[in-house]
This record gives sequence, structure tokens and C-alpha cells, in this order.
Amino acid sequence: MRLLIINPGSTSTKIAVYEDEREILSANISHSAEELAPFGKIVDQKAFRKDIILRTLREKGLEPAGLTAVIGRGGLLVPIPSGVYRVNDRMLEDLYKGVQGEHASNLGGLIADEIARPLGLPAFIVDPVVVDEFDDWARLSGVPDIRRRSIFHALNHKYSARLAARELGRSYESVNLIVCHLGGGISIGVHRQGRVVDVNNALNGEGPIAPERAGTVPAGDLVAMAFSGKYAEGDLKKLLTGRGGMVAHLKTNDMRETLKRIAAGDKQAELVFTAMAVTVAKQVGACAAVLKGRVDGIVLSGGLAFSTAFIDRIKEYIQFLGPVFVFPGENEMVALAEAGRRVIRGEEPARDYPSASK
Repeated sequence: MRLLIINPGSTSTKIAVYEDEREILSANISHSAEELAPFGKIVDQKAFRKDIILRTLREKGLEPAGLTAVIGRGGLLVPIPSGVYRVNDRMLEDLYKGVQGEHASNLGGLIADEIARPLGLPAFIVDPVVVDEFDDWARLSGVPDIRRRSIFHALNHKYSARLAARELGRSYESVNLIVCHLGGGISIGVHRQGRVVDVNNALNGEGPIAPERAGTVPAGDLVAMAFSGKYAEGDLKKLLTGRGGMVAHLKTNDMRETLKRIAAGDKQAELVFTAMAVTVAKQVGACAAVLKGRVDGIVLSGGLAFSTAFIDRIKEYIQFLGPVFVFPGENEMVALAEAGRRVIRGEEPARDYPSASK
């Protein structure tokens, strides 16, 4: 079994080829601003990125005809349950349109199809950020016109949860877990027997303070800022996502830099570090309440999980709730490959993307 994995980012395209469980190629192809400048929209980059991928494969002596399947990163599609989805015409249409927004991940399914279809191979995507398995109550906010949305790091959540279930000697579908993706944005979800029934919106302003996210802020004060005349709508959105959180307080989104400042006696850096850790712990506690205290394990993953100091600080507040598992990194490529293997081997059925957008 030989799988091509495609994970497009804003300025790079990560690819990998797995032969069964063995990675035989890994490449992170950077795209300069000059290269991307001619393209008005992200989807316009499809042919450009596809050609680079095929050229990279051939330079490494790997012919596309030798592939079994192509797996792409899922994009901003309509809300769908977790799983491996065949790329179909409706999905391609929604990726082209950007039904929930324009993002580089939308290219994952598009390029996978472009490479696979001429060769008669299957193309799949796995667990896009719009995975939605909410309990109905979780969709409600206190304002009827504002619905809570499931937007989170679904791919790494699901992969890390499966790793924890294996360590517990059980199936993912039989355990209750709280999974924390700790990165530039932080998402913390309630995994109840195979479904993420509640999770903070990791994109648009919910949850803990993160390196580049404000997290939950006092709503009244935010309304006052919006009508103060000092901020444009776009500026406020950037304060919530991109320029909020640690970077707003310390002018850095790098935890290593923050720890250096703390070691040098910077009290503000220590205060922000503590606030981040405690707000993560508070969200974990809230998730434990959703599970009525029946917590089989807590999973800490993402880039910040490489920081022993940050993990140890969080553990001080949460380890009484259950065993804590730490799986550093985003693990996107291996997660995509593992999901593809499950489908090819018949261990999990491939899903069909909905025939009509919701």
C-alpha cells in the first residue's frame, strides 16, 4: 500500500508518501510571496501546487502510477461528522466555492482529486476542521441569533484520542476523553465514546488564552470597544484571532521566548504564562463536568506540548481528574496516513460527502 499525503498551508505544501506504515518520502515545499502573487484566490493555486508535488515525486523516483490512493487535508466544508470522506463532485464544488471561507486547506481535496482521478485512484480527505458531532444543547448560546459552531483541530484531536485509547487498552469508541490541542490556537474537546460532543470554537473567540487567540473575553467590554469608534471590524477580529492572547500581551507568539523572559525575571511574562495554563485547566474542568466526572483520560497535544514547563503547569491543575497523556506536535501527516490505511484495509468505511450543502 502506497499513500500520497497532501497538506497545503498558506505558504507551503507538506507532502509525504507512506508504504504501509513506513514513511518513504517527506517534503515541506515552501512557496515564496513572489510565486503566489499572480494568484487572485487560493483555489487558483491548485495547478501550480499540483505540478510542484508531481515534480517532487518524480525527482525522488516515485511515480504517481505506483500509488494506491491520495489523501488530502480537509478544508472548510459544510459541517460533517468525523471520518474519511471520498472526494466527490459535491465536495469539489464546495471547496471551489469556499462554502465556509477561503483557506489553504481547501486545496487538499482539490489537488488529491487532480492527481488521483486520471490514474483511476481513490482520493480522500480526513477530519476537516468543520467536523461537527455536537450534542444539540452545545449549539445554543444565550443569544438565539448566535449559534455555537464546531470549529477545531479535529484531525489531531481524533488521532491523539486514538493513541490515548490504545494506551488504555480500549477502543476510541468506548472511552471518555478530554483532548487539548495546544498550538497558536487552543481547542479543548469532550470526546464521549467516539464523538466530540462539545468543543470551544478555536477560531473565532472561545476558550483559553492562546499564543495567537484572545479566547473568551468579557462580552460587554468587547461591545464597548466595537462602538468606541477606535476600531474597525477587521481590527477587532484580528484582536480575537491572530493578534490576541500571548502575542497581544508580550509581542511574541513563541513559548520559548516567553520562558526565556520568565527565567530572566520578567513578571509580566510569568503572569501571562500562568493565565494561559490556568485558562486551559479551567476549560478541561468544564469538559469534565460535561462528562459528569467520568473521565478516562486527558490528552495534551499540539506544538505547545513540546514545552515541558507549560505541560507541567497545566498538570498541576488537572491531574486529579484522571491520567494525563502527552503527545507533542500536530501529527497531521501521520494522522492522514493512518486514516487512509484504515479505509484501504477495510477497518473503517469511507463516508460520502453530503449530496447537497446545508
